[in-house]
Amino acid sequence: MFPRAAPVFGLAKRATASSSSTPASVSVLVSVANTRSYSAPVGNAIPPAKKKYVPTRGSYPQGFRVGGVVVGVKPNNTTKPDLAMIVSDVPCTAAAVFTKNKFQAAPVTFSRDLLKKSPQVQAVLINSGCANAVTGKGGLEDAAAMAAAADSATGGSGTIVMSTGVIGQRLPIQKILDGVPRVYAGLGSSHDHWLATAKAICTTDTFPKLISKTFTLPSSTTEYAIAGTTKGAGMIHPNMATLLGVVATDAPLAPAALAPLLKHAVDRSFNSITIDGDTSTNDTVALLANGVAGGKTVPNDAASPDYIAFQEVLTDFAAELAKLVVRDGEGATKFVTIRVTEAASELDARRIASTIAKSPLVKTALYGKDANWGRILCATGYSLISEPGEAEAATPSIEPTTTNVSFVPTDGTAELKLLVNGEPEAVDEKRAAEILELEDLEILVRLGTGQAEATYWTCDFSHEYVTINGDYRT
Repeated sequence: MFPRAAPVFGLAKRATASSSSTPASVSVLVSVANTRSYSAPVGNAIPPAKKKYVPTRGSYPQGFRVGGVVVGVKPNNTTKPDLAMIVSDVPCTAAAVFTKNKFQAAPVTFSRDLLKKSPQVQAVLINSGCANAVTGKGGLEDAAAMAAAADSATGGSGTIVMSTGVIGQRLPIQKILDGVPRVYAGLGSSHDHWLATAKAICTTDTFPKLISKTFTLPSSTTEYAIAGTTKGAGMIHPNMATLLGVVATDAPLAPAALAPLLKHAVDRSFNSITIDGDTSTNDTVALLANGVAGGKTVPNDAASPDYIAFQEVLTDFAAELAKLVVRDGEGATKFVTIRVTEAASELDARRIASTIAKSPLVKTALYGKDANWGRILCATGYSLISEPGEAEAATPSIEPTTTNVSFVPTDGTAELKLLVNGEPEAVDEKRAAEILELEDLEILVRLGTGQAEATYWTCDFSHEYVTINGDYRT
């Protein structure tokens, strides 16, 4: 009835022991309460397998100071930073994209209204541990109080606020307000300051997500820097994905250019990932540009060489940040790229890739290392079914006789063809098993009906995902 032994989660760890009653060569299960393999070990340590994703140094933009402190948003938190602040030394231009969930959290509503009034801000203030979502008028008052406290500390007149954590609970607002002067006093521009900021916005994340890089633009030899942090491990799916993100650069950008540049980047990054198909109430990604490094202003002109160059830098940067979210998917063991090519339209390609990426049957097969390509084909087949009242596409992207499905190994070896022009291949199960043993995997679907394509990034579904979310509040 059960294909494999049911694992025990959160109750035991494997150890070896030598005693008069237990031979040294025998492995025994030692009960350890509250120990789970999906979560960070005691003391906020990063799991060994995730340490490779955490940078030990970086190149950070001029004129930004950042930091994170412990305020105890959750009463049992006494060690993990849970209040983060990012401040520009001069007023900077900002743009943001927000969740499309109809139940939008108070910080989303507050920050959107703030940016509608003016794109100029000085700071971003973020708390983890409580989402301040579905909290009514009081929640909006708390979001405004957070911003006012940050404005008072910086002397500025605009602060974007973000919150992440449990929905439906009020913030312990006094703890946060008392913490603002402390976090502001400790701000700095070092790698350690940026890393503390990244840690402070985590919830079920097992590692802080932080990247930085330098770049140049065609009009100048000036070296610019861009840095960003994001959080998210579950409740991830466009539009957008419980994630928060802040990207800061010292390049000079025209205020009107930020919004289109950010939207283009997010559509190809944070709106191209899924962990579980759930879109949060709090999702926010902000872009800050203070121009401190100098040089010619990047215009709001999609034909400008500087605009084109920065758009590429930002899009690639955002994609790398977004991939870190997927790599930290709750309970995930695999990082999976879904690439759909030869579609009639990019919209169709994105819809097909999204459907495959969020299919529970595809994701559980990947976790079980089962080359069950029929589930991939099934998800492809139902992805474009019209909803009641919708018209069928004039040029359909899916034609069974031209559809191809392959596994593409990430070790550089040849792809494993599973379906060729609608005809099943005799699958080499041994080779399939070898590919599925790899941490990274690509699923390639060629539709043969056009030239458009799209890419999504996702992960598998494990037993541990259910465990994490079954007791998230408790």
